[in-house]
Amino acid sequence: MNEQVRKAEYAVRGELAIRSEELKNELAKGVKLPFKRVVGCNIGNPQALDQKPITFFRQVASLTEYPELLKDENRELALKIYPSDAIDRAKLLLKHIGSVGAYSHSQGIPHIRENVAKFIEKRDGFAADPSKIFLTQGASAGVQLTLQMIVENNKVGIMIPIPQYPLYTATLSVLDANPVPYYLDESKGWGLTTEELQRSFDAAVKKGIDTRALVIINPGNPTGQCLSEQNMREIIDFCKQNRVILLADEVYQTNIYQPEERPFHSFKKVLKSMGPAYEGFEMISYHSISKGMVGECGRRGGYFECEGMCDSILEQIYKISSISLCPNVQGQILVDLMVNPPQKGEPSYEMYKKEYDDIYFSLIKRASILEKTFNGLEGCTCNTADGAMYLFPQIRLPKKAIAAAHAAGKEPDQFYCMAMLEATGVCMVAGSGFGQVDGTAHFRSTFLPQPELFDEFCSGIKNFHANFMNKYRD
Repeated sequence: MNEQVRKAEYAVRGELAIRSEELKNELAKGVKLPFKRVVGCNIGNPQALDQKPITFFRQVASLTEYPELLKDENRELALKIYPSDAIDRAKLLLKHIGSVGAYSHSQGIPHIRENVAKFIEKRDGFAADPSKIFLTQGASAGVQLTLQMIVENNKVGIMIPIPQYPLYTATLSVLDANPVPYYLDESKGWGLTTEELQRSFDAAVKKGIDTRALVIINPGNPTGQCLSEQNMREIIDFCKQNRVILLADEVYQTNIYQPEERPFHSFKKVLKSMGPAYEGFEMISYHSISKGMVGECGRRGGYFECEGMCDSILEQIYKISSISLCPNVQGQILVDLMVNPPQKGEPSYEMYKKEYDDIYFSLIKRASILEKTFNGLEGCTCNTADGAMYLFPQIRLPKKAIAAAHAAGKEPDQFYCMAMLEATGVCMVAGSGFGQVDGTAHFRSTFLPQPELFDEFCSGIKNFHANFMNKYRD
């Protein structure tokens, strides 16, 4: 086996997630446990925690699966079940797709890429070129593909935030590349400075690492921070001065919970606003149907846009994309619906707007409740989430707990999270899986459990934490 595969680790689907599945199976067999259900807060998977799908999106998707209903002679029957705009959208999509069971263009269905370009232009105020947009099997596939293009040999380094989303370290491990860590400042709301970026870059140079790209996750995962426009300009200047490609992971761009104080700005918008001196600046930005209020993780849809890449590079990206033939077509359809939802005045708009807003405002409320819960725990501090779907609190564990963890061969935060899982059925991810400052311990939790479960969910965490701290008190 490829030794790099053995070395790769992916914490959000690691030991804790595997044990949570075992516990689910035990509950299904009638085994008595201290809890009635397993709550998977280890991954941003909204519909697994009962978030309802957007009705219009599912209506259109279902019609594309059964085009018989779209025939003119069946329209009267279809209108008894579906609104007219869902029928019309499905017909338009199939006009450009043919059959959802057929391979599409390897770069993605041209009509959908055109709609993505219109979405980007409307969002940013600057034109986008469909020929520089690639539809993908979720943003993760786009990240993996572009990292594969950038990593030329085992001397190449990619700058990643600490804490980071484990997709990056796992992919770099498989590619035998070097993670070049830069640290977010927890004491300043997980802030980022170009001084820290330069320190990280210079340290890699001294090690003989050829740093090719900088990953920015905005809004942050697992940390939930949202960058200011000024900070983004400084980051772009850093990349320009050090000749590194900017990889902008922007999958949580609609998960913004303080829009007045911390609005989302895309790196594309900020870059284009900086003038002609930045023409040719190389950047790739990613988006996904899995996050936001869409939450269609299992359909695997997303896209990336290339900026400043010459045609010869785009040809190579297309070649690698074509090896996988095409992204799945239903994922592409959901991308189309995400970037072009029902508009005001259309039959489905009011329902769409209500469903979208209900999810959005509920997430804001749940994030606040969970933050207060964590900050109320002994030895625990938690920053506010400006965006995304996660909180990343720091826990200060008793020395006896740390000793017990080491005796069990585990990191202290992994030990704590496993104990929580066994006692409450709540599955979180240890901070050590994301990277953290030495000597600290954290865990990541989504705030996706539905409102009707939230009081019980938070009470279970409080009771477990109190018992754990008492058990291991110094």
